[in-house]
Amino acid sequence: MLTLHSAELLLPGPGFAPVPGGAVLVEGDRIARVGPYEDLAASHPHARTRRWPGVLTPGLLVRGADELLERTYYPDDPYEVTELGADPITGADALDALRMTESRWGNSARRGTQRLLARGVVAVCGRFTIPAVRTAVSRSGLTILPPATYEGPPSLDPFAGRDAAEEAFHGVLEAGVPARFAVFAVADEAELPARGATTCVATVIGGRLLHRRR
Repeated sequence: MLTLHSAELLLPGPGFAPVPGGAVLVEGDRIARVGPYEDLAASHPHARTRRWPGVLTPGLLVRGADELLERTYYPDDPYEVTELGADPITGADALDALRMTESRWGNSARRGTQRLLARGVVAVCGRFTIPAVRTAVSRSGLTILPPATYEGPPSLDPFAGRDAAEEAFHGVLEAGVPARFAVFAVADEAELPARGATTCVATVIGGRLLHRRR
């Protein structure tokens, strides 16, 4: 099955020129072609088409994911929100008070990975020591990479603290590479660091649509 994902602006990544009205043609779990939507649609008239608003970019990379998923608890909405609130819980004392178990960490990590996917994240850097957390991350579709240095506190938003959006990109969009990309409801690249990854409307990993804003 061929799927054509198009947006008002395509940013293939560092070293590539932006493509207004660009598109990515996906075959299976790989990118088959990248270029102007009109050209790809004409040469592949039977491809399923998904038209997205905004900017289509490579998927994003988060550093410090072990801090975000093994030392941060995400309350279960709606069951725990009344007691614990909706905000993520951090800090040794607060986590000790929750009497965390491996199973509870795994459930929290699943909720955390959903938040990452909803921000266009396709890969995470970190060393996961809790088996249930590592399993949750692996099953989410996110690529796990070795720990990498970063400045400031880790954030669910890969654009936080970035001067340019491309600093948060994981890889580039070109023929033959894994189909991992995201779409953000912004007008151009300059808006991404300013408005953040919560503008994400779609996240694709391995050719599969794993997040879509409804």
